[in-house]
Amino acid sequence: MCGDGVVGMGAVTLRSPAPALLSPHPHPPLPPGQTYYGQVLKKSADLQTNACATAARPVPKHIREALNNVHEEVALRYYGCGLVIPEHLENCWILDLGSGSGRDCYALSQLVGEMGHVTGIDMTEGQVEVAKKYIEYHMEKYGFQTPNVIFHRGYIEKLEETGIKNESYDIVISNCVINLVPDKQQVLQEVHRVLKHGGELYFSDVYASLELPEEIRTRRVLWGECLGGALYWKDLAILAQKIGFCRPRLVSANLITVQNEELERVIDDCRFVSATFRLFKLPKTGPAERCQVIYNGGITGHEKELIFDANFTFKDIITDPFKLAEESDCTKSRCPPDVAGSCCGTSYS
Repeated sequence: MCGDGVVGMGAVTLRSPAPALLSPHPHPPLPPGQTYYGQVLKKSADLQTNACATAARPVPKHIREALNNVHEEVALRYYGCGLVIPEHLENCWILDLGSGSGRDCYALSQLVGEMGHVTGIDMTEGQVEVAKKYIEYHMEKYGFQTPNVIFHRGYIEKLEETGIKNESYDIVISNCVINLVPDKQQVLQEVHRVLKHGGELYFSDVYASLELPEEIRTRRVLWGECLGGALYWKDLAILAQKIGFCRPRLVSANLITVQNEELERVIDDCRFVSATFRLFKLPKTGPAERCQVIYNGGITGHEKELIFDANFTFKDIITDPFKLAEESDCTKSRCPPDVAGSCCGTSYS
């Protein structure tokens, strides 16, 4: 919930926040995120830091097009820290935790198609109002006869109060929001409850290199900008296992660097990263036997390979020698012509 909405390059740098925001401040009666995102921020340009910007990674064409179709006002009020759009979304039911102005929801509503469905939950009334305002605009743009997206005001750790039923969603996403909730275990428990067996939580968030001291956790600007509520990264695996998820799968991560003397003194030796993880709710079939996985392509935007996470990529198996030769020629055309022994070395007739 605290990025500039742009998939960028390199490490993230914190700009200098207003001095008044740096003073220690106990948690207010309203949730920190609700006051910050409901009263302080009106658009992404109002952010005091860019702590949640993410490292660049390839974005399939169909996702870029879906994001470009989102209304400008919705996009301007986007505060996410990552790209939380997994693959193979056709006809899926998706729940967005902390949906804000609805940018991710509207992109996903196009990708799931008219037979799919997207639900957005956010605690900030102003953001929910903006999201609801453009439902008709997007449905008309996508050519859908019936809206496939709905927005509710509510708390992501209390989904049952919003009417979200057990095992009702294929995918749950969240874009730099869980850090804003003090009780992260309750959030993950609710996600596990509403996910179908075999479903996943695909989410981006900010993580700390150690348990955060009180001085960091009580700074309003650090809470609002996603650092003050960051989870110690090793605790994610502990919580996931405790609740019943499989081991977290790391998709991407980006170091956050601080170049502000006053913030550096507060943060001290603590380091932060923005990272995207996948958490799967395992099917009820019992322990799976070890097996070989072959990717046959066919997923939109991932025709040649499927990047599952940072450690595993499934590639389409090539059996056609002509197809292999064509791809080899493409590779050769990108190689320096004077590298001895390379794929572009001397050919013999």
